[in-house]
Amino acid sequence: MADKNKRFIHSSFWSNIFNTSTERNDFRLLINTIPIFKQLTKKDITQLLNITHLRNYLAGEYIFYQNDPGIGLFIINEGEVIIQRVDESGNSFSLANFGKGDFFGELALVDEEKRSASAISKTDSQIAVIFKPDLDDYITAYPKKGIKIVQGMEKIIATRLRNINDDYFKLVSQSKIKSENNYGT
Repeated sequence: MADKNKRFIHSSFWSNIFNTSTERNDFRLLINTIPIFKQLTKKDITQLLNITHLRNYLAGEYIFYQNDPGIGLFIINEGEVIIQRVDESGNSFSLANFGKGDFFGELALVDEEKRSASAISKTDSQIAVIFKPDLDDYITAYPKKGIKIVQGMEKIIATRLRNINDDYFKLVSQSKIKSENNYGT
């Protein structure tokens, strides 16, 4: 427990400037497991790390807010993050919980829409950020590698869309069954 507290400096300013090479090496191993980057070589990953920014967040700290501009992809190196959306009436809904190795915000790399939900650090967390302009420059400089990254994003977005479709179908089916049970066919 004492070691964990030492890793997180309780100041967003200082903790984001002084990242150690050990933290970078840990992240290098983690990024190799992320589907978006699986097709990249070791050399490609090394180049990608040059545009990756490690940030520390305290438990309860917002990483971004709903309706913020979508500016990048976030990868959890350590900790947990909750994705939360607030409706027009002010009701808050948890949409997802993510942990080490998970990523979120990938739609910001595809479109320029506002964030559809907020991301909140559930525990003290270390998160890597790849900002869209940096990734765009990387893809321009290395188009073959960029295609691999875009193909990885396509797979992830398609998988998440299929999962949403399955969830929606289950909700509609359950609603129909309840309706038939309550009111007849």
